[in-house]
Amino acid sequence: MKIAIFDSGIGGLTVLHEAMKLLPDEDYLFYADTRHVPYGEKSKEEVKQYVLDAAQYMAEQQVKAIVLACNTATSIAVNELRQRYPFPILGIEPAVKPAVQNSTIKHKKVLVMATRLTLNEEKFHNLVKSIDKYDIVESLPMPGLVELAEKRQFDDEHVMRYLDEALAGYKLDEYGTLVLGCTHFPFFRDQLRRYFPQEVDIIDGSNGTARHLRHVLEERDQLGGGSGKIQFVRSSEPVESAVELADYHRLLERLS
Repeated sequence: MKIAIFDSGIGGLTVLHEAMKLLPDEDYLFYADTRHVPYGEKSKEEVKQYVLDAAQYMAEQQVKAIVLACNTATSIAVNELRQRYPFPILGIEPAVKPAVQNSTIKHKKVLVMATRLTLNEEKFHNLVKSIDKYDIVESLPMPGLVELAEKRQFDDEHVMRYLDEALAGYKLDEYGTLVLGCTHFPFFRDQLRRYFPQEVDIIDGSNGTARHLRHVLEERDQLGGGSGKIQFVRSSEPVESAVELADYHRLLERLS
């Protein structure tokens, strides 16, 4: 049985990459809903239906768990999916708790970068409200990074131009921690690093999600049984083109 990892696009590869390091003896199904990417600028109702449709496809592929490697999809659909299916449905959320703990010690602020839909969701606001006792969390929607990733535009010319505009007016030395609250954003970690002082920690939820997945499978005595094989699917269509498969493997190598 496979572990399914789902995202609107290539961002979920960051979670797949971490999962493969922690759980090499598993087989994986990576589902990218490229027909509807990006989710962050669409309505809540649209996104929920996209996720429900994708989950139905994945559930029919003999999976033992589904990981929603998408903050937007998690905030909108994870509870409903858990009611529908008997196997574990894991989500991901911006790593606000460790960021607040870290920045409180530093007497600095936290900056959470995510999609607009994630930042507007009640789930995110409740998360911040429960943790941010000193009102140090600020948020910044960065939809352009999702678009750049999906276009495979990782070069400095495109990325730095966007970051110059998005971060203009921010006093970046006021922050102790930057939270990458979208799974697409770790692709740009090195470029973001250039903008923030070295003492600013940059964190995301990919490793924590992979560790949670391992713990859940351990509890269910379902660890292992695979060989690291990955099946790639785009909006319910298996990826068979050698060119497209090579593209996915290049992206995984980029994360290494």
